Amino acid sequence: MEFIDSTALSTALPALARTFDSDPVHLKLALTAYILALAVLAPASGWIADKYGPRRVFMSAMGVFLVSSVLCGFSRTLPQLVLFRTLQGLGGALMVPVGRLIVVSSAPREQLVSAMSWFTMPALVGPLVGPPLAGLILGIADWPWIFFINVPVGVLGLLAVGRFVPPLHQPDPGPFDGKGFALAALAITATIGAAELVGIGLVPVPVQLATVAVAVGALVAYIAHARRSERPVLDLRLGRIATYRASMMGGVLLRVGLGATPFLLPLLFQVGLGWGPFETGLVTIATGAGAMACKPVAPALLRRFGFRSILIASNILTASLTAVPAFFRAATPIPFIVIILGVGGFMRSLQFTALNTVAYADIPPSAVSGASTLAVVIQQMALSLGISFGGLMLHLARGGDESHLSPERFMLPFLAVGVVSLLAGPLYRRLSPDAGASIGGRRVG
Repeated sequence: MEFIDSTALSTALPALARTFDSDPVHLKLALTAYILALAVLAPASGWIADKYGPRRVFMSAMGVFLVSSVLCGFSRTLPQLVLFRTLQGLGGALMVPVGRLIVVSSAPREQLVSAMSWFTMPALVGPLVGPPLAGLILGIADWPWIFFINVPVGVLGLLAVGRFVPPLHQPDPGPFDGKGFALAALAITATIGAAELVGIGLVPVPVQLATVAVAVGALVAYIAHARRSERPVLDLRLGRIATYRASMMGGVLLRVGLGATPFLLPLLFQVGLGWGPFETGLVTIATGAGAMACKPVAPALLRRFGFRSILIASNILTASLTAVPAFFRAATPIPFIVIILGVGGFMRSLQFTALNTVAYADIPPSAVSGASTLAVVIQQMALSLGISFGGLMLHLARGGDESHLSPERFMLPFLAVGVVSLLAGPLYRRLSPDAGASIGGRRVG
């Protein structure tokens, strides 16, 4: 439900731009508002889940997501849509990390690769179903149905969670770190806000500089607080674990490309190349199909070659394929585009299966909740920065010209996100060749 919603909304951005009489680039606010709300509340998700029980919290979060989905469909202005997407993000802030906590806490360690592979399946089904579903909806109805479709899916999801997810007994989380949460929320908000504002001319330069200063100051203050606190809301000490650190830092760079691509591709196809939303959805379905095709073979590849080798090789291929759309033109054969997107989806799925699993290879059971919370915050911030980075590169490529977005304007954004994604490779090289061997089923050399 959550991933279909986000990917369908990306496909519908040109239609929303016409409805709200807004620049398509500025519509990224509807995407980043959701991620911002998710990232701000997510630090508290681990404590909330431990305090009130993962299943209860998960079902409550689904209810918030459903109500806000309906409100999004009734939006009549861009500010209204941004407001209700923010409310959606509050529900998603608990759905994502608490869902991961349920899976990681329940799965035997020797089956963690398979469990995490299944856990990431919705992230693959969403991009697979979202774009063509959005194209179909926009062809026979109007954009609000992109949100209304969540209602039957969410109701079925609530029934399934109540039926199949067992109650988990978590350790006492102790008192809530209110000061740390306030500092973390300020740092996250200011960082994402700075990424949204810097360089695109929406606000004066002094405001941009002030936002950056607040972000840096709040981050430094939180780091100092976390070092003194026994139970900080975000435990940065987990970064001392090599496998977790490589997964988080490398994942940030890779997710800049992942966050920018769903924003840039629909604009390239519909605005740059003049395709319709349904045609765009049918072509971009290749990304999800490639990702789905990876799932049956990912555990075997990780057992055969190990996490380190898979991460290094898949990073090079993922970054390269992320940059290829820079050269898509009206004359580019559609089968070639489909192949590039399909292989790119396969490699991206392999990369994230390895990343999301190796992160927990050396995490003690008592720290799983904190590790899951920190991971979700970092990942969502990276996705938001990716959207902002893609928007900034597109703005720079236009040179301030608000006229038609020709395909040539997309060369800089796609090449830039490809280069940033490639920077994760050196971080993976620092891993031990036997990193994650205990959970990947690979014999230690």
